[in-house]
Amino acid sequence: MLNRRHLRVKVMQTLYAFSLSQDKQVKDFEKALLTSVDEVNQMYIWTLNLLDEVAEYVLIDAEGRANKFLPTEADKIYTTKLNSNSFIESLRQNRTYLENVKKYKVSWTFDPEIVRSIFAQLKGSPEYMAYLQQEDRSIGAEKDIIKFIFKKIILKTPEIEQAFDAKFINWAVDKEVLQAMVAKTFKNFSSENPVQNQLADLTPNWEEDREFIVELLKQTIRYGNEYQQLISVKTKNWEADRIALVDTLLMRMAICELVNFRTIPVKVTINEYIELSKAFSTSKSNTFINGILDKILSELTEQGRIQKTGRGLKD
Repeated sequence: MLNRRHLRVKVMQTLYAFSLSQDKQVKDFEKALLTSVDEVNQMYIWTLNLLDEVAEYVLIDAEGRANKFLPTEADKIYTTKLNSNSFIESLRQNRTYLENVKKYKVSWTFDPEIVRSIFAQLKGSPEYMAYLQQEDRSIGAEKDIIKFIFKKIILKTPEIEQAFDAKFINWAVDKEVLQAMVAKTFKNFSSENPVQNQLADLTPNWEEDREFIVELLKQTIRYGNEYQQLISVKTKNWEADRIALVDTLLMRMAICELVNFRTIPVKVTINEYIELSKAFSTSKSNTFINGILDKILSELTEQGRIQKTGRGLKD
């Protein structure tokens, strides 16, 4: 699921787009931010549906083999067992999954070769042969082959990677979250009663997290000039064009959190933005940002502007 670090990345990306855009309507970027978050859930549903489609493909494969004039011994081994896989059957009965498939208009018919390719790789694997001979039809045993399809075929096939990358603009960044959500789904689907098996949540608490990202975006934009002045004073020995835009945005976001988000500990805020700079900016950015934020934090503390509620939040 999306944790607070992932959500901060979404806000950073939206602020970056805002900074480069002629359009300065904050509402437009608030909408874009929420759409970016929702796309993670959309990617998740598309992935689950791909697993569903691969399982159903055994029916097409079986029909092709049945039409052979002289079926081979190998043809007799392959059954349609995967289509009635306990995990897949439970997924097909999950109301949330079905509603989201309809909501996002999910269909892999735009590129049927993807499903065929996945099944072709699966069909030739020893893991699939072992599955076909496996007698245990419990969901605990049957989801192992679905895990194999996801981890060893879907995530490792360049053509599938390209398809997701073309469809979802933030695939490279969100792929890690997708893997975690699918892993959580495998863990959640442990009951033989489909009603008890739940999809992974997009965030730990979407109501709180939605408010967090929207306010972080709006407040960082609203007080952008003020925060930039704080940064400029502490970087007066630096040429402005030498400071990466990402660094500037991360520092503005950090100041915004320090001043406006009373329940987030100071250390958490500082550490989060240092880590984000390591992932999204230059090799020296983390040291630079750490130094500047430390000076700004001292000034804001002296001015009494760091107001945190709860014990230890100022440390």
